[in-house]
Amino acid sequence: MLDLCRTMRDGSPVVRDPASGVYQVFRYDDAVSVLNDPETFSSDFGSVYPDQVQLMEGHIGTLDPPRHHQLRRLVSQAFTPRSVARLKDRIEQLAGELLDRAPDPHRLEFVDDFAYPLPLTVITELLGVPVGDRPQFKDWADALYAGGAFDPNNESAVNASKSFHDYLLDLAVRRRAKPEPGLLSDLVTAEVDGVRLTDREIAGFATVLLLAGHVTVTLWLGNAILCLGENPEAEELVRRRPEAIPTALEEVLRYRSPVGIVPRVTKKATELRGVAMEPGQIVVCSVLSANHDERQFERPDEFDPERSPNPHLAFSKGIHFCFGAPLARLEAQVALGVLLRRFDRIRLDPDRPMRPHPDPTMNGPKELHLLVG
Repeated sequence: MLDLCRTMRDGSPVVRDPASGVYQVFRYDDAVSVLNDPETFSSDFGSVYPDQVQLMEGHIGTLDPPRHHQLRRLVSQAFTPRSVARLKDRIEQLAGELLDRAPDPHRLEFVDDFAYPLPLTVITELLGVPVGDRPQFKDWADALYAGGAFDPNNESAVNASKSFHDYLLDLAVRRRAKPEPGLLSDLVTAEVDGVRLTDREIAGFATVLLLAGHVTVTLWLGNAILCLGENPEAEELVRRRPEAIPTALEEVLRYRSPVGIVPRVTKKATELRGVAMEPGQIVVCSVLSANHDERQFERPDEFDPERSPNPHLAFSKGIHFCFGAPLARLEAQVALGVLLRRFDRIRLDPDRPMRPHPDPTMNGPKELHLLVG
C-alpha cells in the first residue's frame, strides 16, 4: 500500500476514480489545503447522504461555519481539558481491572480483552449512561465495530448508528427534565450568547464522540503494539523512559493512522493541482499517504518514536481538528503505560496472526493475539 501511495504522490497526486467518481488526494500539502478550506471543501454531506441528515445534526464533523463555530463553542463549555484530565485515574483503574479479568494471565486477545472495552467504558461513563443500559449500549457498539463505524453504505453500521442516536436522544430529553452527573447533563446546560444546544444536537455530538472516540482509540492501541513489536528499540525506549510514551504514540498515529481517509464535498467549482472539480463532488484525502509524504517527513517509512515535530493528519486539520483528541491521547498514554508496567514481555503470538479491521477506511487490528508475561 505504501508503494502505491508513493507512486500516486509522484505521478497522480490528485486523481478521479473512474468507478466511483471520487477525487483522491495523496500529497500532504494538498490534503492540508483541502482540510483548511471549508469554503470550498465542505464537511456537510447532507446532499450526498440525505437519508442520514438527522443523524448528522449536532455532528461537529459534518458542519460548516458559522454553525460549526457556534456548536464547538457550546460543547467546549462541557467538554473541557480540565474535565478530560480528571479522568486519568479512572482510566488507569479501568485498564488495570481489564487486565485482571483477562481469561489467561499469559495470553491476551488484545482487542476484546483490553483495547476495545477500555475506551467504550470510559465514554459510557463520561456520558452518564445508566449502568443498567450499558449491556445494550455495548451490543450496539459491538455491531458497529464489526460492521465498520464510518462506512455509510454498510447497513449494519448505519443501523447501529441510528440505535445509538435514538437512545442518546431519549437520554438527552431525560437529562433535560432531570439532570444527573455526566457529560449529557453538562451539554444540556451549556449556553453561548443565549443559545443552547437542542436535544438532537446533543444526541448528534454524543454519537460522534462515541463513534470516533472508541473505535479509533481501539485501533490506535492495537497499532501501537504492532509498531513496538516491529521496532524493539522503540519498545526498549518507552520502557526505559515512560515520558517518551506520548511522542512515540504520536508516531504511531503518523506511521499507522487508524483512520485512513478524510472526506469532503466540493461546495463550488474548483481546481486542485490542475484537476478540475464540479460542485457536489466527493474529495477524499488519503491520511495514510499524506502521513508518509517524503516532502513533509524525513525518512517517512521509518518508525521513529522520537520524531519531533510530527504534524501528522491522523486527527485531521483546520477547524475540524478532532475535538476528542485530548481524551484519545490521555486514554492511549495511560493504557500503554499500564501495559508496559504490568508486563515485562509483550509479543505477537506467532501461531495466531493479526486479523485486520474489515472496514477499508480503517487501519488496525480487529483481532490481535499476544503472549505476555
